[in-house]
Amino acid sequence: MLLTFALALAAPQDLVLQNARIWTGTDAAPRGEVVVRNGRVAQDGEKPGDGARTINLKGAFVMPGLQDAHGHLQGLGAALEEVDLFAAKSYAELIERVQRAAKGRKPGEWIVGRGWDQNLWPDTSMPHHRDLSAATPDHPVWLVRVDGHAALANANALAAGKLGRSSEAPTGGEILRDGDGEPTGVLVDRAMALVPLPAPTVEAVRRRMLAAQQQCFLAGLTCVHDAGVSGDEADRLVAMADEGAWGLRVHVMLSGDQTAAIRRGPRASKSGLVQVRAVKSYADGALGSRGALLLQPYADKKGYRGLPLSAGLADLAQLCADSGMQLCVHAIGDAANRKVLDVFEAVRFADGAREAARWRIEHCQVVAEQDRARFVALSVIPSMQPTHLTSDMPWAAQRLGEERIGTAYAWRELLALGLPVAFGSDFPVESVDVRKGLFAAVTTKASPDGEPMRKDQQLSRVDALRGFTVHAAHAMFAEQELGTIETDKRADFTVFDRDLRECSEAEILSARVLLTIVDGRVVFEAVD
Repeated sequence: MLLTFALALAAPQDLVLQNARIWTGTDAAPRGEVVVRNGRVAQDGEKPGDGARTINLKGAFVMPGLQDAHGHLQGLGAALEEVDLFAAKSYAELIERVQRAAKGRKPGEWIVGRGWDQNLWPDTSMPHHRDLSAATPDHPVWLVRVDGHAALANANALAAGKLGRSSEAPTGGEILRDGDGEPTGVLVDRAMALVPLPAPTVEAVRRRMLAAQQQCFLAGLTCVHDAGVSGDEADRLVAMADEGAWGLRVHVMLSGDQTAAIRRGPRASKSGLVQVRAVKSYADGALGSRGALLLQPYADKKGYRGLPLSAGLADLAQLCADSGMQLCVHAIGDAANRKVLDVFEAVRFADGAREAARWRIEHCQVVAEQDRARFVALSVIPSMQPTHLTSDMPWAAQRLGEERIGTAYAWRELLALGLPVAFGSDFPVESVDVRKGLFAAVTTKASPDGEPMRKDQQLSRVDALRGFTVHAAHAMFAEQELGTIETDKRADFTVFDRDLRECSEAEILSARVLLTIVDGRVVFEAVD
């Protein structure tokens, strides 16, 4: 199979998609074909312009362009270049992968990796840097945990941050220590900033972004909500779109510390392909590293409730309201979700502006039942990642206990409240492969032969698809332009080799992306 990628610098070519099974994402009667004119869906019966390309899809499945409502493009691009630690089955295997990467590197060169998860190891306790340091004496090593909320540093990296017995963690961070009081090398959340990593060059950032874009197109994604971007990075992305060097639709969330960029308010590229309209902040850490903030202590760590990261959130929220920016806050634990709702409720909005603001809570993994109706009352959008459930399955009950796990990952219950539940992956924390998210939302299983974790939260195929299309579009103020295939809407489509509404559950994971189309441009094509 030949895979081709293209970014047309000129106007989009008119298209005719024929002989396909077309799901419009609406209750309207199915279309027989789709005609694209000037990057938009043409009226029924309207003819394409001269030079249009006609594509016979031979029964393939055409759907509104898939969106990922929470990803990290720069993180994905970096992960493609760094040491891959995903699915390492032991600490020894992790060290072996790092040693292989260090071969041929100059002494003193940083070794950076990502993806380890101690929950997959025979010994599920957090690692100590001792063995890693002995295996990598000539390099500083920095290995980010799978969730991005903890990292393991070797002795050289700890020395670069001047970290020792007397070092103190910042508020919202934790330095794990051994029985002698020395740092183990594991730094959690805001303590990670104590290690001074070398900043990537502008050229490296651009290279990584383009590599991430290609991965998104390969997965059938037409749009990504990019969570946590600097003001300079946002400006460069807008410039790349204006130059014609960028073709993926992006809803940019500025990092919460980018005060000057936030005050500038919403802006976009000339084509509207890239919009800077949102802000990303944090209220807690992650469940796997016990940084998620809980109302009651962790079931597997007596008296411990997690790390609060919400200092300054109230001021940031008011700044976003005053600047016309959408605020999207990471909250995983039930205490963190409650805190965010409290902050949102206290913000002063102009009359009628609260609902129009479409503020979001990212992840919403554990939400107290009495707080769910507050999402509706405060017009808050839940932005969730179905594959977090399947990745957390082996150990989530240990963290939360059997009773509390029965209230977690409740996307169906939030959807039943009438909320638009936007779906994403949180890549590179999870795979950029949308099929895995669809499968998780429909089955709540990690694999076709596995057992469901939350059978009561299983969604219909259409509801799951809507999470990655029209609900994600609503979460970026774009439901009038994206999310369904309707006249005059943007021509963003994903084409699969089989109908995802009707194929077997297992076939969701093996369905093949044939075409990815953004604004009428064929940006990815699989050719047999």
